[in-house]
Amino acid sequence: MDIAYAITPFLAWFAAGTLKFIINSCRARRLAFGQIGYGGLPSNHSAIVSSTAALIAFREGMSHPAFGVAVTIAFVVMMDANSLRRHVGKQAEAINMLLHDEAQNKRVRERMGHTPAEIGAGLTIGIIVAWVIYEGLGR
Repeated sequence: MDIAYAITPFLAWFAAGTLKFIINSCRARRLAFGQIGYGGLPSNHSAIVSSTAALIAFREGMSHPAFGVAVTIAFVVMMDANSLRRHVGKQAEAINMLLHDEAQNKRVRERMGHTPAEIGAGLTIGIIVAWVIYEGLGR
């Protein structure tokens, strides 16, 4: 296996996660270690799957069957992040409202899914990372 296919999704995850931490820290005006996890801008999941699909497109071409498989998987992951996981987060908000003050320390994690903008940002980061790897490691 070409090492680029192993390191590209890892680097996309790292880039998206680092950017998400910086954005959350700026918004909170403190280091946002407590906000690490699912949800937020940019989407790590979108960055990971799009980086793989983009690298395949750059190296093998968009007519290669692996690109079709990668795009299909990326689509499923991104749709899941926007719909199912986002609805789980909304249900967690409702549960936390029902619990109210009685169990403040036992709150259910609310931030689960992604907005289309968060997914788009992850998609963009994934493509950029794939392009950097493609250019940097040779075609």
